[in-house]
Amino acid sequence: MTSRTTDAPAPRAPGRPGLTQAEAERRLAHHGRNEVPPPRPTPLYRRVLAQLRDPLIMVLLGAALLTVGIGDYADALVIGLVVVVNTTVGVVQEVRADRAVAALSALSAPHARVLRDGVAHEVAAALVVPGDLLLLGEGDIVAADAELVEASALLVDESMLTGESVPNDKAPGDLVSAGTVVVRGRGNATATATGPASALGRIAALLDGDGHEATPLQRRLASLGRVLALVTITLCVLFFALGLVRGLAPDTMAVTAISLAVAAVPESLPAVVTLALALGARRMAARGALVRRLPAVETLGSVSVLATDKTGTLTEGRMVVQHLWTPSGAADVSGSGYDPHGELTRDGRPLTAAQLRPLRELLTTAALCNDAVLKPPEDGAETWMAVGDPMEAALLAAAAKAACPDPAKLRRDCPRIAEAPFDSMRKRMTTLHHLPDGNVLVCLKGAPEAVLTPSVLAEPHGLLEQAREQAAALAREGFRVLAVAGTERLWQPLPATEAERDLRLQGLIAISDPPKAAAFATLAACRAAGITPVMITGDHPATARAIAERTGLLRDGEAGEILTGAQLAAAPDTDLTGVRVFARTDPQQKLDIVHAWRAHGAVTAMTGDGVNDGPALHQADIGVAMGARGTEVARQAADLVLTDDELATVVTAVEEGRRVYDNIRRFLVYAMAGGAAEILVMLIGPLLGLPLPLRAGQILWINLLTHGLTGVAMGAEPVSPQAMRRPPRPPGQHILAAGVWQRLLVLASAVTVVSLLAGVAARALDLPWQSVLFLALLAAQLGVALGLRARLLTRANLFLPVSVAGSAVLAMAALYVPALQSLLDTQPVGWTGLWLASAAAIAAFVAARALRGAFRRRA
Repeated sequence: MTSRTTDAPAPRAPGRPGLTQAEAERRLAHHGRNEVPPPRPTPLYRRVLAQLRDPLIMVLLGAALLTVGIGDYADALVIGLVVVVNTTVGVVQEVRADRAVAALSALSAPHARVLRDGVAHEVAAALVVPGDLLLLGEGDIVAADAELVEASALLVDESMLTGESVPNDKAPGDLVSAGTVVVRGRGNATATATGPASALGRIAALLDGDGHEATPLQRRLASLGRVLALVTITLCVLFFALGLVRGLAPDTMAVTAISLAVAAVPESLPAVVTLALALGARRMAARGALVRRLPAVETLGSVSVLATDKTGTLTEGRMVVQHLWTPSGAADVSGSGYDPHGELTRDGRPLTAAQLRPLRELLTTAALCNDAVLKPPEDGAETWMAVGDPMEAALLAAAAKAACPDPAKLRRDCPRIAEAPFDSMRKRMTTLHHLPDGNVLVCLKGAPEAVLTPSVLAEPHGLLEQAREQAAALAREGFRVLAVAGTERLWQPLPATEAERDLRLQGLIAISDPPKAAAFATLAACRAAGITPVMITGDHPATARAIAERTGLLRDGEAGEILTGAQLAAAPDTDLTGVRVFARTDPQQKLDIVHAWRAHGAVTAMTGDGVNDGPALHQADIGVAMGARGTEVARQAADLVLTDDELATVVTAVEEGRRVYDNIRRFLVYAMAGGAAEILVMLIGPLLGLPLPLRAGQILWINLLTHGLTGVAMGAEPVSPQAMRRPPRPPGQHILAAGVWQRLLVLASAVTVVSLLAGVAARALDLPWQSVLFLALLAAQLGVALGLRARLLTRANLFLPVSVAGSAVLAMAALYVPALQSLLDTQPVGWTGLWLASAAAIAAFVAARALRGAFRRRA
């Protein structure tokens, strides 16, 4: 039972230390995990029956019965072997895919904060037990049914249970249900029911889980498979009829035609696709991108617009206060990160006690109107860490540099009695504190435009205008600017929002959040891949412009228009797809931006971390949440969670998505070209004097060696060097578009020609031509498998050359092992026959490489 300890300030619960860790473990053993019992695994026999119900496998079973009925036991044995191998491979791939998806689900499981032994811990939601004290904050998903014991401006969205779209205010004594979302405020609650006993568990128990839904790509490929099966069966009926016309035995022709139909269609494609998607998702998880929904893997390859926030995504998210301004003077703040060591200076000189006084008042107010904690270095670490909002942690560090009272002492001496939490609409936060003399201290901080107004401040117009100009100047330099105000009042039982008036301006705080070192390269990589980057931030437009220019999001020569939320509200018909930077936006406007790009035909990926980002993350084609600093709402609404909070990981995930899609298309070209070549060989061979080019068992043996391990190995090929240097594929593009069907036809023709040439030459040289043709057709397809590689000599996927070599050995065994000779009706072909087959393989390989060069820009 593991947990992560945090020092974040919990909602106050005097005398409530929570459960002990030992008691929590005892209750977990008694009540079980806080999760709905997973559906029982599919029994092995059902998996096998599902494979055998495949229409083509059923046709093959019919062919086996037919061969047994006519006494052709050799072909019956080969058919039975193919059925067993195909079924085994299908079941193994299905089990591996299920395990991969299950592992991803475990990685993406939600977490909860609980108080145990008086210390806040972050634990997996599944480990919450009845009696746990849940610590709830904005953006959290309630982990269990619970009764509130403390609540501060708590607003909970219960729509997923009640269907009501309006969030509900909650007070101590009220109940909150598992699965509901805290949209504002904070509180703590005692868990009363977990797992199946919770409201969410009771609803989930009514649902029937039928397994994983097929992805859009799988559905498109299944449709393609049905068309291919129909065309193939039609051609095989034609082959059967032509055989009868030539006077061949009906039973032989029937078995051969059925075997050809089964061999020509890549019936293992759906299983290969499932495995490729699941393993692609696992590879992404290993590289810091956790895929929560399997279809996102294929969608990532089509992303054409990346809408990103600023703080912590393009910037470090490690904020530091660098400049202070008060009506009586300004100061610079030294130091780095969250280390509380540094000093305040003016023009490079230390400040006097008189100069420090208003600055300390400013920073003391900011420290009280604050929910963060600074965590000192521990376990050998050298840096201080922020627990809570990074901006608020930076304020605490600055207060320590100004020798303000310790935050813990401040909270004891001036306990918080009410608050109005920050939200994206009000853009400010207010707290009320009891003073030792019985009065109340009002502390407020927020965006300058939300604070520097006559409705909040009782200050002269001239001072307000001076403060606005100073805030704008700091924002143009790339600083994030906060305005701070406060006052002392006589005690009155009023809500905190009612106290947001007639306050005194204490000053401005300029916070630096430098761009990440990799931000410029990441955005350049996006453009090279045909992805348009867009910034959507709640910051001041001048700050947004400064960061956009420093990261290369706004490049030299671009108009660089910055659109604010207010401008967007005033002109709702504005073309949003022509703007690259949006500032001071609200949640609804983020949705509008996503909808505008989607209506424009773009496939959007959007990053976010707050509860207000949830709707836009859900509506984007790919919602991307921050795993480390993001809220639980954002993580659960997203398709992709970045465990390292690095925007570059999104580019990595897009590359992986393109790799998966390219590999599926490569397998499709390989398998369908081989199948088409087998049909063409059987149809054209008799016209060249080869009466029955291949027997049923030989056709099935070729299918077994080419579509088995070799085909699966193609799904693990490394990414093409060109993958991130081409535009994203259109989401509605057919799987055979962009040159795929042309390559397929050319390769099918090439394999057919070189195989038939080998067979005709062998007949002219009085060699066992059918065995030579069998070997040449198989070798040519293996040559295509190697020729289609994007990186020919790479060691990244040794499974493919090894599987090709293994298939070649088994092909030789079919000619030289007596038992297989008898089973497949083959003969040794001698050195000349081997050279003919090798020439066919080399020619097919060269054709595949030439096609890769011709279609390089679309491969």
